[in-house]
Amino acid sequence: MIPKVFKEVIDLGDGREISIETGKLAKQAHGSVVVQSGKCMLLCTVVSNYEQKDLDFLPLTVDYREKFAAAGRYPGGFFKREARPSDGEVLTMRLVDRVLRPLFPKDYHSETQVMIQLMSHDEDVMPDAMAGLAASAAIQLSDFPFECAISEARVGRVNGEFIINPTRAQLAESDIDMMIGASADSVMMVEGEMDEISEEEMADAIKFAHEAIKVQCAAQLRLAEAFGKKEVREYPEEREDEDLAKKVHDMAYDKVYAIAKAGSAKHERSAAFSEIKEEIKATFSEEELEDFGGLVSKYYRKAEKAAIRDLTLSEGLRLDGRKTDEIRPIWCEIDYLPSTHGSAIFTRGETQALATVTLGTSRDANKIDMPSHESEENFYLHYNFPPFCTGEARPIRGTSRREVGHGNLAQRALKGMVPDDCPYTVRVVSEVLESNGSSSMATVCSGTMAMMDAGVQLKKPVSGIAMGLISDANSGKYAVLSDILGDEDHLGDMDFKVTGTADGITACQMDIKVKGLSYEILVKALKQARDGRLHILTKLTDTIATPNEDVKAHAPKMVTRTIPNEFIGALIGPGGKVIQELQKETGTTIVINEDPVTEEGIVEILGTDQNGIDAVLAKIDSLMFKPQMNEAYKVKVIKMLDFGAVVEYLEAPGNETLLHVSELAWERTENVSDVVNMGDEFEVKYLGTDPRTRKEKVSRKALLPKPEGFKERPPRSNDRNRGGRDDRRGGRDNRDRKPRRD
Repeated sequence: MIPKVFKEVIDLGDGREISIETGKLAKQAHGSVVVQSGKCMLLCTVVSNYEQKDLDFLPLTVDYREKFAAAGRYPGGFFKREARPSDGEVLTMRLVDRVLRPLFPKDYHSETQVMIQLMSHDEDVMPDAMAGLAASAAIQLSDFPFECAISEARVGRVNGEFIINPTRAQLAESDIDMMIGASADSVMMVEGEMDEISEEEMADAIKFAHEAIKVQCAAQLRLAEAFGKKEVREYPEEREDEDLAKKVHDMAYDKVYAIAKAGSAKHERSAAFSEIKEEIKATFSEEELEDFGGLVSKYYRKAEKAAIRDLTLSEGLRLDGRKTDEIRPIWCEIDYLPSTHGSAIFTRGETQALATVTLGTSRDANKIDMPSHESEENFYLHYNFPPFCTGEARPIRGTSRREVGHGNLAQRALKGMVPDDCPYTVRVVSEVLESNGSSSMATVCSGTMAMMDAGVQLKKPVSGIAMGLISDANSGKYAVLSDILGDEDHLGDMDFKVTGTADGITACQMDIKVKGLSYEILVKALKQARDGRLHILTKLTDTIATPNEDVKAHAPKMVTRTIPNEFIGALIGPGGKVIQELQKETGTTIVINEDPVTEEGIVEILGTDQNGIDAVLAKIDSLMFKPQMNEAYKVKVIKMLDFGAVVEYLEAPGNETLLHVSELAWERTENVSDVVNMGDEFEVKYLGTDPRTRKEKVSRKALLPKPEGFKERPPRSNDRNRGGRDDRRGGRDNRDRKPRRD
């Protein structure tokens, strides 16, 4: 039976379009679509179990995978099978999850899975920009309780013109790379990197992307209507008790307000709030707590949130006693770890990050091997968030998605300030040691100082700050919070992190939790973030104003040298013998790469001992040495032979040639030792290559005055027509020789 296919097409302009199709593939899923642009095809399926789990959160899993077959490639590794997701895939999962999760009802707790797979790749289409569209379109065809259609779009800017979903080539020329997630009514998520743009330019980019997203949301609704939108499934709603909610609110609100207004540290405040909660629970019998104890905890959290928000909106005060635009005390230190190539501590309030820098060669670059993208990163940052940093004990099961996401944000914030001519591969590792507030922004600050401490010549220092927003739609009041606490992150309406230099924004990450946030409020919040960012920047530059002029004494020095390709083989040697012995003798690391543009070899020499580096450079100079015709060179005798002396060019050690006995002096020389001896140094004239022997020829006598009355011996005949060639063993014609026996 031929399936009935439903399709909608979205025009992106410039001859590009995106199609959304359903009805052909994966029909047993609760919703499935194929999203295509060019030759790029994404298959998205969604399934949600009908049983509700006894949880207080939505067990949603967003999974994005790129199949190597989509690009006609084999997976790397021994088993030749796609395995754990790459960092790039994890980042796409996070982008989609952050927009979808808030749109499910808070009391919906069914196991829900969104699976997005790249089935066909197109070099000119970046698939992650269509993942959010695919997920939402599939959900629109299902019976899930989901608030509204959403979509995501990437925006770039080339030559001052905004572009929706630019190609990778266009993105390389763009000064903006932002992903925006939104519904038709509201922007919900922003993440990206920029080339020091202003707050107004950032807002303009968001507006431009939002207009494109509105078109994509409308296409999803048309597809769902044509397909036949299913009735939203029924599920058991959470129990509610308005009288109990009012009772708990009345008991908790004033006490929470008082503690919040007093201002205190995290652990003191948490203990005080827990005590209020226990006092409220103590007013109920054991039977009542068994019946509705969960509701008491739920309503207490609502009362606590209301009290803290009201305190900020009405009095401009915060949990720790700060004003809305006040930043916690900061202290910094560099060169803390004696053996690392660079290190720095950044502490802001109860958040602390220790960053280290390691310098290496191109061999240490981070290799990205995805079906949609292959490249190498010469600067990369890893972020670790151990459980002790929040006073918790929990199992460690590899790198979490959160760690990947926060590390990527800090990397994007800093990478534009690493100079293009930096000879090193630079790895920054951030160890979060305390956390109450944004540890990713602390990572940006500690990473900046650690690189400057390591001698990486950053173009400009970068700082970052986490901001929050509390608003009341009824009264129109709102408060923008600088340097938010962990608690303020949960109870606020917007959480956004902004990084940049003194001249503009380099990266951002926003999660907007309220509908219809005005761009005026957004720009105001961004400008307040700029003030905070500059304040933090002064603390960094007070600690280390400019990058150290050189790397540390124990850190490797890097020198690069370009050599013609014809000399690469000589430097490597048979089976790598020459380069391996050279590295062992000099204590260096030598890496050779070929420049595809100049078609020359780029030799990277990494070592802690300058003498070792100089020895490698001397070896390269020696290999590349080419004597010029009729030029004089100083040589040294390194070997005596019966028929001459082997001499070495002093300006190119290792380059040897034969000085024949006939070129030692104008007079006849019977013994080589009559003229020169081992270790003698003198000048010779380079006479080019002997056409007969095809060997280089040098002469000592050519630089000596010819003795008076000296007569040249007549040249030997080489005319075959006059009896054949004389040999040097008696002048007998070769044709008269007896055949030599084998």
